[in-house]
Amino acid sequence: MNPIMIKRRTVLASSLLLGAGIKAHANTGDWPNRPIRLVVAGSAGAGGDIFARLIGTPLQKVLGQPVVVEPKPGANGLIACDTVAKAAGDGYTLLFAPSSAILINPVMIAKMPYNPEKDLVPVAQVGAAGILLVTNPSTGFKNLADMVAYAKANPGKLSYGSWGNGSSGHLAMEGIKAHYGLDMPHVAYKTLVSEATDIISNNIGVGFMDIASPIPHMQSGRMVGLGQSGSQRWPATPDLPTLSEQGYKFEADGWYGIFAPAGTPQAIVDKLAEEINRVQLSDEVRKRIEGQNMVVPPKRTAKQYADEIKKDAKIWQGLAIAANLKEK
Repeated sequence: MNPIMIKRRTVLASSLLLGAGIKAHANTGDWPNRPIRLVVAGSAGAGGDIFARLIGTPLQKVLGQPVVVEPKPGANGLIACDTVAKAAGDGYTLLFAPSSAILINPVMIAKMPYNPEKDLVPVAQVGAAGILLVTNPSTGFKNLADMVAYAKANPGKLSYGSWGNGSSGHLAMEGIKAHYGLDMPHVAYKTLVSEATDIISNNIGVGFMDIASPIPHMQSGRMVGLGQSGSQRWPATPDLPTLSEQGYKFEADGWYGIFAPAGTPQAIVDKLAEEINRVQLSDEVRKRIEGQNMVVPPKRTAKQYADEIKKDAKIWQGLAIAANLKEK
């Protein structure tokens, strides 16, 4: 199988969201006049939760209302997405989700509890990031080649983890397995925190994790980085070679995004996009985002963000099918 070659442009996107109907209003009226609920597709303390608070705290200052961050883990973000998809489209319930939850769930799951074509509206992309391949120091692995050599010599003995079936970490490792002809059992976790715990405890050999969660563990010596996705090294891990540098072409970048329920007035969607962009492009927040090993995407309107999603949709859908992971 040829290496996975994914053009970098903040990938993991889905045209499935673009049919969402939005009722246009001339202005936002008195919105917001009460707290805004930001539902995070991830567990408390994981990268998504950290990043949601990084954005939410300054956002509530410019909106003049509290932004209440609510982590809701499980099923690769399906539970959080479903919660927001079924919420009222009034601008007071928003979704903060990684791109894998937005794109891959509709491909992997035959019977979705909500209609992604109609029930979620893209608002703003709030960070581009890759994923890190990490291990426990006791394995002795220092790079991708070490892992591949061990897995080839010990078929079926080296297990790997991801934060759920159909997650970008799951698909990324399945691509590596196919490319190198490896037999590595997959352990799907409900949360990144659970995956990290088992890597630190050496209950699994290796795992892909989001770009932010492993960094404290790598700094403390409890994890070792083997490689990172992307066409260039990320700001917080400048000494860790990319997988492409190590001979495996994998330039996929993911993102976090904010979404609203269908029916949210267009004026509110546009206002949110404007203020979110203003917040993340400020010097203070930009530096904090880069400190989480992510980069700030270019300023886009909600429609431009939706267009980016549409352009990249087929990439990960095709990857899931090619890896034979599409739910029958």
